[in-house]
Amino acid sequence: MINDELVIKMTEFNAGDPKRIQHFIKVYEFAHVIGVKEHLEEQQRRVLDMAAIMHDIGIRPSEEKYGRCNGKLQEQEGPGYARKMLAEFSEVSEDEINRICYLIAHHHTYDNVKGLDYRILLEADFLVNAMEDDLDKNAIITFRDKVFETATGLHLINTMFGL
Repeated sequence: MINDELVIKMTEFNAGDPKRIQHFIKVYEFAHVIGVKEHLEEQQRRVLDMAAIMHDIGIRPSEEKYGRCNGKLQEQEGPGYARKMLAEFSEVSEDEINRICYLIAHHHTYDNVKGLDYRILLEADFLVNAMEDDLDKNAIITFRDKVFETATGLHLINTMFGL
């Protein structure tokens, strides 16, 4: 299955950085669960799964190129690396690659969200970031109220953080 192969490729890409590897695994699992529970069509779920696995592919190149890796730099640097990695998989269509790269290029952009797959990726990434960054309850509530829209994402954030 392609997702298994992508997990291996992304683990190799982030070799020596278990925190980053575990981050994308958690985002992938949350995105997958939300996508299933929100009845995302199979094709959209396939794209979402691949985008979730690869969403932070721009971090390491940003650190190497600029010495930092803020969200905008990740969005800028990630799609080129994702496109190159995805080109190794003949079963991934050009349309899928384009959408995955779009999602990677916008995964820190919270306005003008186009598509349920995009919304779910934002929600899944935040579920993990909020815990990893030990955000306070007020910050979590503020983000939830501005970004979260899916019933499953709302249930997960409220349940996880006792909101």
